[in-house]
Amino acid sequence: MNALIQKLLARKPVITDGAWGTELQRLGLGAGRPADIWNLEHPERVEALARAYVDAGSRVILTNTFQANRIALGRHGLAEHIVEINRAGVEISRRAAGERACVFASMGPSGKLLVSGDVTEAELERAFAEQAQALAAAGADAVAIETMSDLEEARLAVSAVRATGLPVVACMAFDSGRNRDRTMMGVTLQQAATILTAAGTDVIGANCGQGVERFLPLYNGLAAATDCPIWLKPNAGPPELIDSRAVYRTTAEEFARAAAPLCEAGAAFIGGCCGTTPEFIRALAILAGEARM
Repeated sequence: MNALIQKLLARKPVITDGAWGTELQRLGLGAGRPADIWNLEHPERVEALARAYVDAGSRVILTNTFQANRIALGRHGLAEHIVEINRAGVEISRRAAGERACVFASMGPSGKLLVSGDVTEAELERAFAEQAQALAAAGADAVAIETMSDLEEARLAVSAVRATGLPVVACMAFDSGRNRDRTMMGVTLQQAATILTAAGTDVIGANCGQGVERFLPLYNGLAAATDCPIWLKPNAGPPELIDSRAVYRTTAEEFARAAAPLCEAGAAFIGGCCGTTPEFIRALAILAGEARM
């Protein structure tokens, strides 16, 4: 096991952070605007959010770099700012974390599909390598690959991070199938755990996709197929669309109560995804005995 991961897991579960996209929207990010550009336009707002998570009890925080790869940013005409955006994202989270938390840089999917020929493996390899190298050079402690649905795309991202020497977390979004235990591309829990473990992932998990109350079967399925520590970041329940915006009804206290079985089952890293806030992380930290004054 990687030394950093082993050190963190000496006291588990490790409380991570909550949502970035939905929280930045609450702070004024416009619909359809890539959150990553705020690292350059509004770094003070991004840093305030990151610090709020640390203050709430996060021992690991991510970075505002989920879409900061050449393919995703290119759709917004921002491809030339890739290195700048990724560097700023790490620096912002590093300032917020200080000595209180580790910084795991966020890498998300390209937004294009291999299966339809919208993107090639070579293009994905170049895009992920470019972002991973920028994040490593900026001083990230590790990289968290998030919200993947295509297993080959996830594997390529893992390979890009491994080339930097940083620890890597690989997460997929399980939200489809009869039991909602497959990704949008039909990847099963066993397939994801088996292939990503073989690819050299240090931590394997699930994020987004569905609410916390449905995550225990996801944990059990992943844990049965890998010896890697399991990382979980559920949504704050199912969203309701009100005036074109997603509204999440689950409260912080309800979220923490529903997360308790995940802690008891042995989940190594627990945080929140869409709809969760610093208050959700504070409730998790209290549950885990990690609350900060």
